[in-house]
Amino acid sequence: MKSRHLEKSDTAYKVYLYIFYVCGFIMASSLVFGVYITSLEWIESGTYVMGEAIHNTVIPFENFSRVSTWIFFSTIIGWYCVSRIGWRRTAGNKIIGWRMALLQLMLLGFTIITFYEVLYNFTVLNAQITAGIIDGRVPDIDRLYVAYPDPERPWNLVFATKVFLAAFIISAHAFYLSVKPRKNLE
Repeated sequence: MKSRHLEKSDTAYKVYLYIFYVCGFIMASSLVFGVYITSLEWIESGTYVMGEAIHNTVIPFENFSRVSTWIFFSTIIGWYCVSRIGWRRTAGNKIIGWRMALLQLMLLGFTIITFYEVLYNFTVLNAQITAGIIDGRVPDIDRLYVAYPDPERPWNLVFATKVFLAAFIISAHAFYLSVKPRKNLE
């Protein structure tokens, strides 16, 4: 049996498209909420921790799932849907030669950078948890932050780890797709 590529007329195509729209809605609404809540925090106190308000808000009810988890989930699922429904734009010989080489180098660079950031944030998070436990108390893991890359704008460590892990997964998958044999347009 010959395998067929996903076409616009397939039911699966519509499923991937609708799921992508849902993921896009989740990402857009999370962005609007994050900008709003961070702006309020900035106006109120003159400072903010990047991602803390998003990470410490749970939706749809208490003890269920944090907004940062919804963002993590929707970006990865949304990317997969895009890679399934958008294969025709890159299939065959549409991106060739030096353009493909530059694209592959860019994707490899993104993959390396995001992998480093995941390791860095996870290591700092682990170190801060361990340092807190040594003092005899368990720190509030959801409120730990690092003043990197800018001391004026620190990042929540759990949020940063989730964001960079999603970016790593997406960039590694995109790199994989760019180096595997191309699909024919037929």
